[in-house]
Amino acid sequence: MNYNEDKIKYYLLNILSIASPSGYTQNIMDYIKDELNLLNVPYIVTNKGAVVATLKGKDSNYQRTLSAHVDTLGAMVKKINSSGSLAIDPIGGYMMNSIEGENVTIETIDGKTFTGTVQSTKPSVHISGNDARELKRTPENMEVILDEKISSINEVEELGISVGDFICFNARTLFTKKGFIKSRHLDDKASVAILLYATKYIVDNNIELPYTVNIFISNYEEVGHGASAAIPKETKEFVSVDMGCPGLDQNSSEYSVCICAKDSSGPYDLELRKKLTQICKDENIDYKIDVYPHYGSDASAALRAGWDIKTALIGAGIFASHGYERTHMDSILCTLNLIIKYCKKE
Repeated sequence: MNYNEDKIKYYLLNILSIASPSGYTQNIMDYIKDELNLLNVPYIVTNKGAVVATLKGKDSNYQRTLSAHVDTLGAMVKKINSSGSLAIDPIGGYMMNSIEGENVTIETIDGKTFTGTVQSTKPSVHISGNDARELKRTPENMEVILDEKISSINEVEELGISVGDFICFNARTLFTKKGFIKSRHLDDKASVAILLYATKYIVDNNIELPYTVNIFISNYEEVGHGASAAIPKETKEFVSVDMGCPGLDQNSSEYSVCICAKDSSGPYDLELRKKLTQICKDENIDYKIDVYPHYGSDASAALRAGWDIKTALIGAGIFASHGYERTHMDSILCTLNLIIKYCKKE
């Protein structure tokens, strides 16, 4: 594999640095469009803000579409508490204990930015003792403490913060010397970086594609309807590039490309899965096949919406998904290699 790891990390760090919880993705979509413009790759923007880039192939009647999503987990201001803290309402599905103590940024509707920290309503054992330890970590028992000298609802409102403002969790991205990447939102920004680099690689190397390939960057996957509309109509094969889930009783790995046979939405297309696994075998790409009991993807959304397409789900193995996540460059490179080889294969 002759891939530029530094460029992949460059894309990934940039993407992880731009806050984009579901519903607040314009800034990161602007970044994606800027990078596609640099590559002179044509794209369209759908009505709800997804970006669909197109790499022309010899056959445009039989098209392949690969998707990844830029939207992440986050929260929204539910109300302003009497003390001046912010009650939160989650965006996406995650364990509340995974965000306790996390630094956040509040993005107001008129463009102001404020910082704060997520805490439980009983954050100190010196004050609450065992009550602090035993308090259930539910949205009702969590709040954002603003980094402002305030102590009332009126003071918060005077800052310009209101119900409906977005709360973005800091990514805390770290690249280790041993090749690990630790960050929030590797689901699914690792895949977005992979697809962006794959696009650059195909363009820079003038690779002739047998079929037109579309790169669908969706922005509402975490809330269930990312790729439910606007898929290019000639799409016959749809590959959701999301994440593998290594962990307890799972076959997935942080060092391989993970191929999902079935998730909570049902089995993925067997013929397409066979094609992808055969590429891995032929090209000596380390891969793992797995089943995920609590998982859905852009492909799931497309099928529910009635699209007549063959679907597959692949991705880098992301440990501790929907928490503070981790993967390894081996997994990213295996996923990238499978994508490049799949796009080139007739």
